[in-house]
Order: sequence, then C-alpha cells, then structure tokens
Amino acid sequence: MKLKSAIIINLLSLLLVISGCGDSHTTPKKESSSSIKEFTCYSNSVKDTFYITVQLPLNYEKEPKKRYPVVLLTDANFYFPMLAPIVHQYEKGGLLPPLILVGVGYKSFELMNSLRVRDYLYPQAIPSDEMKAPGGGQRYYQFITNDLLPKIDSNYRTEMNTRTLLGHSFGGYFSLFAFQQQMSGKRNDFKGFVSASPSLWYNNNYLFKLPDQLKRTLLKDTVSVFLSVGSFETPKEWTIQPVENMAKQLDNKHISKLKLSTIVYNDLDHMDVGLISFIRGMEKMYAKPAQ
Repeated sequence: MKLKSAIIINLLSLLLVISGCGDSHTTPKKESSSSIKEFTCYSNSVKDTFYITVQLPLNYEKEPKKRYPVVLLTDANFYFPMLAPIVHQYEKGGLLPPLILVGVGYKSFELMNSLRVRDYLYPQAIPSDEMKAPGGGQRYYQFITNDLLPKIDSNYRTEMNTRTLLGHSFGGYFSLFAFQQQMSGKRNDFKGFVSASPSLWYNNNYLFKLPDQLKRTLLKDTVSVFLSVGSFETPKEWTIQPVENMAKQLDNKHISKLKLSTIVYNDLDHMDVGLISFIRGMEKMYAKPAQ
C-alpha cells in the first residue's frame, strides 16, 4: 500500500506552475502571445479561484466565422507549456485540426499538490488509500461543466459537441470520473476522454463501477475513451493491471457507442506517459475519416 502512495506523492511533487476562468469575478491577465489568453475564474462550487490559460488556433483571427473543437487540459501548470506549442506545430503539419486548448491550473507550484488531491478524486479517501483526500471531484466537475465551459463557449468560437478532456494520474482518474458523472447526469459536455495512467486503485477501485453503468446506460452519441499506462510503472498490481482490467471490462459487446483505445507504452514510466498520451489521444479523437 505504501508503495502505491509513494508513486503518486513522488510524481505529484514534480508538477504544476500557473494559469485562470471567469464568472463575474473574471480578471484578465497579461497575454504572452496573440494566441494565448489568461484569466482567473472563481468557482462557487469549489470555493476557490482557478487559473485558466487558453491557446487559440493559429488562424483564429483570420477566419472569424470558423468554430473549433475545445480540448480541456487538467494539471495545466505542468502540461500546458509543453502541450501548447506541440498542438500548434501539429496544426501546422496537418497532424491535428485547429483546436482551442484550455488549461485549468492553480496559482502556484507550491499549492498544486494539495489542491489537485482536493479536486480530482471522488469519493473521500479510505484508510487503505494511505492518503488524505476530501473527495472534491463532484465539486470540481460542477465547476468545469457549469462555470468554465459556458464561459469558454461565450468568449470563443467553439464547437460545443466536439470537446475532449485530458488527464494524467489523478487527472486521469478525474477524466474517467467525469465520464461517469456525465452519464449519470445525462449530459453531453465531452465527446472524448483521455485517461493517462489513471489512479484506478483509489477508494477500493471505485471507478470500476463504470463498465457496469455503461452496460445499463444507452449513450445517445458515440463517446471516445483513450486509456493508457507505461510498462515500467510499478507496482504493476496498482498501475498496469487495473488499466488492463478496466480496458477488458470496457471492451464489451453489451456496451454500445463507446469507442475505446488502449495502449501500454513500452519502456515508459509514470511521468513519461502523460504528454505522449495527450498527443496520441487527440490524434485518435480528431482523426480525419478514411477517404
């Protein structure tokens, strides 16, 4: 048990730095380039302020009538500075369509660990988790769906039916939890979920109720899930095996309209999996139909 906690604590010690959303408390911040917008957003559900960074497509201003898919990125303080230029470079090379990348982050690196534990997990941690987590995932989900997404849609030219959610580790857990909440609420906020190295061991495998729920729920539209893990992640019983088991349960003939992609990356450890999964997941979500 202590090993699995050490994995998370060690990797989370490395993560995140800045960002901000907006309701009536929105405060614009400086723009680092013409395609980057930054602002803060206070959440009534979480009772805290988030830092949101938005990267617009390269030709956003030149094509004023065009609308774009939205990709929402958790752990943005860490991942946004790496992923944003890749998204633009892939756009230039025709490997991805033009996308609006939205990063959700926190005020500082120092605050990141406790706040992401607060926000990404649900329900409250149990003793076997050997960690303290209040289980704020539902409140964070409400912030994303009720506050942030409408704000993004009102300020930018978005395609509301092509959103994708990206998450790694605890963020990967939240990505699948958001899918579960979306089904429970009969919502359609996201069409794609990337879950990289999700912490499926949390709360006695709580998220393994997802496959059974999918069997009982008729999805209106096709939903894509990209599930990944690294072959060097340890201990395997807490990292690789749960992902493989989840994939097997999701790959079920009784689950309709679920497009599942699963990969175990050779020679990759936990912290290597996030960025490559986001890129591959977006390629899967937005691949052009075969001619």
